Amino acid sequence: MPNIKSAKKRVLIAESRRIKNAAERSRVKTAVKKFTEAVTSGDKDNAQVLLVNAIKKLDKAAGKGILHKKAAARKKSRLQRALNKVNQA
Repeated sequence: MPNIKSAKKRVLIAESRRIKNAAERSRVKTAVKKFTEAVTSGDKDNAQVLLVNAIKKLDKAAGKGILHKKAAARKKSRLQRALNKVNQA
């Protein structure tokens, strides 16, 4: 444990940010999971709505620095390809 007051404060701030970041990552994962379930069940209309939601959450997380921008772009691309595959079938 730190002894200096400012270092103690940094520990507290880092912990609160860790909790917020974990919550945001969880929201992203949930949105992606809901989309994936809709795609596997073949629900095209619902999948389109959930894709927009998942992309929005990925962009927000990338903007906040929770996800790397290129990781978010890669995930969005994969989700879009999955929806295109369902729409073609």
